[in-house]
Amino acid sequence: MENEIYQLQYAIDTFYFLVCGALVMWMAAGFSMLEAGLVRAKNTTEILTKNIALYSIACVMYLICGYAIMYDGTAFLSGIEAFDLGGILASKAEEGFEGGSVYSGASDFFFQVVFVATAMSIVSGAVAERMKLWAFLIFAVVLTGFIYPLEGSWTWGGQSVFGLYELNFFDFAGSGIVHLAGASAALAGVLLLGARKGKYGKNGSINPIPGSNMPLATVGTFILWMGWFGFNGGSVLKLADAANAHSVAMVFLNTNAAAAAGSLTALIVCKLTWGKADLTMLLNGALAGLVAITAEPSTPTALQATLFGAVAGVLVVASIVFFDKIKIDDPVGAISVHGVVGLFGLLIVPITNGDASFGGQIVGALTIFGWVFVSSFIVWSILKAVMGIRVSEEEEMNGMDLSDCGIDAYPEFVTVKSSS
Repeated sequence: MENEIYQLQYAIDTFYFLVCGALVMWMAAGFSMLEAGLVRAKNTTEILTKNIALYSIACVMYLICGYAIMYDGTAFLSGIEAFDLGGILASKAEEGFEGGSVYSGASDFFFQVVFVATAMSIVSGAVAERMKLWAFLIFAVVLTGFIYPLEGSWTWGGQSVFGLYELNFFDFAGSGIVHLAGASAALAGVLLLGARKGKYGKNGSINPIPGSNMPLATVGTFILWMGWFGFNGGSVLKLADAANAHSVAMVFLNTNAAAAAGSLTALIVCKLTWGKADLTMLLNGALAGLVAITAEPSTPTALQATLFGAVAGVLVVASIVFFDKIKIDDPVGAISVHGVVGLFGLLIVPITNGDASFGGQIVGALTIFGWVFVSSFIVWSILKAVMGIRVSEEEEMNGMDLSDCGIDAYPEFVTVKSSS
């Protein structure tokens, strides 16, 4: 009888893990649609190419070495055959039956690999419209295969190099480990890359560069919102008992509440500040609420989650405006949404989680930012020196779809010159 219960729990927890992983994988479509909507039409095909390619690179690199680095600190380049994905947790399964996590090691890998792809997707939007495609893809290899896994090994992986566990650092689903990390890599790239041509005037003016497709950006945000239930809900790790099933339900509830509050407060701030309902800020407000609650979605009450999301909605609008004022060009607001609000999410964890400490959260955030930013800056700098990371002025003017892909996303709107 006990064995039958174990088999059932194993099946349910594994299936739940896989479904949540599929939801997080679907977030790749959300990032693609959001970014395609917020860039100009002439750069749409290129941004979609980047998103498909970076997801594929993340899957391959995490399989080859990333997962081993993150969860088995001795295996730097283990190779696919040497690293038994299916059996890594098998020895722990019987031990975990009494209250621990019981699921397939392969499902754990699948759930983790979509997280590393999410971190890389954050970089894509921030460097859009002026970065060379192949420089970006080479950086994706390094981030997904080494930079992110090593940072993850100090936090989720249990390789307590900087003593983060002893300092009571908590990040339930990755406000810092995924989102702050992705934004840190993006910031390093943006600083070396510079702003898009025409974004900032010589007299200090800020010139808006509107996106090409607001319906697409809106659909992308809804896809991300839906995928976030897998992102946060799957991080409970279990479903097949009453306590964990209730925890999953609360995580879903709090995730949704924070997103809704973030979008509304961003909308209200825009109306009070500029007298208009700015759709892009509304979308980023929803994402900010999601990022903020990701660090700890299980312990707040629904009201607390709503309040956290509301603050995040205000914070992201202020952050986007601030970065524009200091001339850091981020076409989709990724550094604000995932970086600034990701930090905020880490810092509010001790409010509802008594085991966390503000000191531990701050040290954890500094460790993540310091490692990812510095290592990314070095990699971007090498790429800049060796092959260049920015397209030519002519290529930027004509659009990267033409130079990188040779395919227009919206050919009906392209004026074809006569050969006569």
